[in-house]
Amino acid sequence: MTGKDFLKDRCFLLILNVLCMLFLSWFLHATGYSWDYIFLILLCWLIILTVYLGAFYYRRRIYFRQMEKILFQADQRYLLGELMLEPMCMEDVIYRDMIRVSNKSAIEKIRGIEDERREYREFIESWVHEIKAPITGISLICENHKGEQTGKIKGLNSKIDALVEMALYYARSDEVYKDYMIKRTDLNKAASEVLIRNKYYLIQNKMTAEVSCEDTVYTDEKWVSFILNQLVLNSIKYRRAEGAKIRIYTESYGRGVRLVIRDNGIGIREEEAGRIFDKGFTGSNGRKNERSTGMGLYLCKVLSGKLGIEIRASSVEGEGTKVMLEFPVGDYHART
Repeated sequence: MTGKDFLKDRCFLLILNVLCMLFLSWFLHATGYSWDYIFLILLCWLIILTVYLGAFYYRRRIYFRQMEKILFQADQRYLLGELMLEPMCMEDVIYRDMIRVSNKSAIEKIRGIEDERREYREFIESWVHEIKAPITGISLICENHKGEQTGKIKGLNSKIDALVEMALYYARSDEVYKDYMIKRTDLNKAASEVLIRNKYYLIQNKMTAEVSCEDTVYTDEKWVSFILNQLVLNSIKYRRAEGAKIRIYTESYGRGVRLVIRDNGIGIREEEAGRIFDKGFTGSNGRKNERSTGMGLYLCKVLSGKLGIEIRASSVEGEGTKVMLEFPVGDYHART
């Protein structure tokens, strides 16, 4: 609150005082007072008014500065009504009570939305666990009755399994901290397991894969495996017609380890490369080749951020795409 705004807000009070001073001057002059006495009276009036307005402005300024400090330091700013300082005047008391009523309504609405989200997330998690049983059953049947057709079915079944997992991880993405465990993770093992899991899908699409990861990092193996699985599925989806291959390897950078997933697929257009991690973005390739949700890379970005992993991508249209996961290594881990 500036002094100009304060005076503008009290414009009526100032005009009233000016009119009263003019009327008093006329009255005193009419009753025989000299202009010297009138001027002295008006000067005293003006000094008292200035001191009053100055003191009031100072108190209000301090009060609102303290309120702003409380507001910006609060984790939940919609609770401002409960955190307000003791009001200075009756108007502040009325405003505080109105804000508290409004806050109560907002909190009830927020809790209702949170309950709905929790119920929906619990339903999705329950549905995923239920549907995992028939997916596993299909996989076992295909394994026990090997053939060309069952191989195709198993490849499609793996894709269904990946989409179901995507729904589960998306439902849990807001509360990753409840489900992850940081430990020493062998990236070669994690990458190999992801490729084995998708071997029928890779064979079906005539795509070769190579793993060369010599480093270990401290992260959550399950969540990193999910991210890797999404990137591998993307490489398969946007493969080239012949000679398609994917390579997963690690390299050192500064004080960290970089996990690289590289393919020789159709690549990404230059103007679209900066948006591939945006929620719902499918790009021209997604619309042209297969139905794409635009959620896979978005989920990878979200989960990587939760785990403290930097994810980046580079691509040349027609030559392939390279996605990099950068795992920082702390001083303690570097010594061990």
